[in-house]
Amino acid sequence: MNSYQQLDAWIDTHFDEQVRFLQELIRVPTDTPPGNNAPHAERTAELLQGFGLEVEKYAVPQAEVRAAGLETITNLVVRRVYGPGKTILLNAHGDVVPPGDGWSKQPYGGEIEDGQIYGRASAVSKCDFSTYTFALRALEAVAKPAAGSVELLFTYDEEFGGEVGPGWLLKHKIIKPDLMIAAGFSYQVITAHNGCLQMEVTVHGKMAHAAIPDSGVDALQGAVRVLNALYAQNTLYQKVSSQVEGITHPYLNVGMIEGGTNTNVVPGRITLKLDRRMIPEEDPAAVEANLREVISAAAGGMPGISVEIKRILLAKALQALPGNAPLVAAIQKHGEQIFGEKIPALGTPLYTDVRLFCEAGIPGVVYGAGPRTVLESHAKRADERLNLEDLRRATKVIARSLSDLLA
Repeated sequence: MNSYQQLDAWIDTHFDEQVRFLQELIRVPTDTPPGNNAPHAERTAELLQGFGLEVEKYAVPQAEVRAAGLETITNLVVRRVYGPGKTILLNAHGDVVPPGDGWSKQPYGGEIEDGQIYGRASAVSKCDFSTYTFALRALEAVAKPAAGSVELLFTYDEEFGGEVGPGWLLKHKIIKPDLMIAAGFSYQVITAHNGCLQMEVTVHGKMAHAAIPDSGVDALQGAVRVLNALYAQNTLYQKVSSQVEGITHPYLNVGMIEGGTNTNVVPGRITLKLDRRMIPEEDPAAVEANLREVISAAAGGMPGISVEIKRILLAKALQALPGNAPLVAAIQKHGEQIFGEKIPALGTPLYTDVRLFCEAGIPGVVYGAGPRTVLESHAKRADERLNLEDLRRATKVIARSLSDLLA
């Protein structure tokens, strides 16, 4: 039995334990918002310490957490130093969007049925707390590396941009790896992704009694003009194509609308929240400036209407760094052997906090346990699930790749 087969055998032997670990992680809610995620970090640290792994806890100051729109954040770092050489960091995030309606299983139950584990974050990305932890344990039990280091980084603000997770740790020089892998989907190596601009647009009018509407200014009518202008932009975006495989064109989504006071009152305020995905070729500053101009021009055509525009998030696109070649080569090699098919390296329309590492000059890729597509995983929808065989196989790919990269 060669060393790769020994790694696979260790993972198979300990797989039931790995699944129980993931179930425990799913059962502690991490809805973001509101983002009270320190309790999950405490439970994760307890479980990791049960495996003999020393855990460093970094509680972000409350003022910074509140400024990011969250309640509590404790980031976790596990450092395993084997000798001189490169440091490879494995990063997964535990924060999730709230479950929402329509579940046939308990959102935080970690139930298993027909080889699938169900629950919010089962596929994105508490699963990779499990993938990376057990790949590390297999590596140490079997390969016994004598060079380099592996670090586990578990954070809780990816849904809000990563600035008080990886961004905070990088800024304070708590982490400084040579290479990194972040939670993703097991059938692809992601080397590039879209950027994301999120904005809050508040349309102001003048509230009035519906029986005398001329005494007010209808903010909703103003908001409709803004919406029509934004959706017209969306049509134009379809004519712009990215050269990155896996990424198509820019697009815009209005995800929330709120306002008004009652059915018999002319609304004096309407708030829209929008999400603009940017392809890697776009300049984020130019995209934001253009949107602000479009919104202001649409609202300016209606007397008595004014708009407030606030940026919520600006996540830059991930661009592949030349130094990521060893990561891509190792994952593709072992992915093909384990999955029995070619593993493509391409871009994705999602955005992740890997971009923060690449902005700091640290080559990284996105790879972890998951299905072929986001749609199959039900990520951010009811009945999010993960095929347990995908978890097993991705863990083997990571363990083998670490063995190669540290050799």
